[in-house]
Amino acid sequence: MSALPELQERLWAALDRDDAVTLLRGAIGKNSITGNEANVVGYLETQMRQRGLAGVETAEFAPGRPNVWGHRAGSGGGPRLQFIGHTDTVHVDGWREHWAGDLREDPFGAPVIDGEIWGRGAGDLKAGICTSLAALTLLDRAGIKLKGDVAFAFVGDEESGQPGSGVSAGIKDYVARIEAGSVGRPDFCVYVEPTRLAVYPAQIGFFIADIAVTGKSAYFGVPELGHDALKASHAIMSALWAHSDQVASRAEHALIGRGFLLITTLTGGGFIAVPEACTLSLIRKLLPGESLDAAAAELETVIRGAVADPAISVSINYPAGRDHPLGGTAAEVDTGHPAVAELSTAVAAAMPGRGALEGAPFWSESPFLVNRLGIPTVYCAPGDIRNCHTFEERVSVEEYLAGIVAFASFIARYCGVEDQS
Repeated sequence: MSALPELQERLWAALDRDDAVTLLRGAIGKNSITGNEANVVGYLETQMRQRGLAGVETAEFAPGRPNVWGHRAGSGGGPRLQFIGHTDTVHVDGWREHWAGDLREDPFGAPVIDGEIWGRGAGDLKAGICTSLAALTLLDRAGIKLKGDVAFAFVGDEESGQPGSGVSAGIKDYVARIEAGSVGRPDFCVYVEPTRLAVYPAQIGFFIADIAVTGKSAYFGVPELGHDALKASHAIMSALWAHSDQVASRAEHALIGRGFLLITTLTGGGFIAVPEACTLSLIRKLLPGESLDAAAAELETVIRGAVADPAISVSINYPAGRDHPLGGTAAEVDTGHPAVAELSTAVAAAMPGRGALEGAPFWSESPFLVNRLGIPTVYCAPGDIRNCHTFEERVSVEEYLAGIVAFASFIARYCGVEDQS
């Protein structure tokens, strides 16, 4: 196999920049807000077939909501590499009003402005999807034949925010197919969440807790007849903040820092009366190795222990189950895994200053692969998570093109190439 500098020089020379940019702009142009995944899946299916993938299939994980997958078979003797990402995006509420009269007014228009491609889903994560597909095309243009297989799967229902969705239904369907043997099992996966081309071998876990505190209302002049839910909520919050400090003091992960909890909402009160009911919500960050069940049980002990009035009732609900009924588990891959180092090196060679090993400050779907299937998986793709889900969502063309070259060289070196001497 060619040395990395020689390989990347060959790839840069073969790169069709116009084709790559057109591919991404076309994907952004398909409205695939959660629930509408079929719009972009049809586009991706066509692109996958045109780019020479075999076994391209779609299947609905919910009515009218398909996944799409396919692969390129190698000549044999190499490992199977998987690229995977979600097809759905968050909403565009307020986008047109924010950019009224500007080239960016259409959230699906994908204008190129000052070297950046704008639009909903540009970074999260259509740039990653298109980087992986364009990388395969680049290998073909460079005349590089692979020994190992390269697989692609694009799944829906990752984003939350739309009613009745956002429970990872798409990847649940896909990993079940791997378990059943109807889809090939990969040896290593790259989930194409935006990382600014860093490589993330670790990610946080989380759960969300909705807490309802119920007391008894009473006229303000006779408060002794009531049971103050707001006062109880204050005691609960104080206990939770202390608990967060305790959690943070226990351990620090080299890539994703410390665990904690954040109270995100508080509602309640009474009209010139003792408040009868309050609700609050929180999110708990977990580190790899922490048990969601144990963390939730500990949280409940803290909450119930903070309520002094026996007439106050507390109920706790966990609304965001993902790969676990309570939430999403944390995940971690050995940073010494050869493929992790290979990907990091390929990215750094394609774009100096990138390719560092970092931790994901978000939860996405790699735990379905890492924890459920035991398949080492990292995040890596162009795009900046800090502007995703905002009116500023965009991706740098330079970073996107570098990602294509990086992915292509990683594919070649990981899967192995046929002797072309």
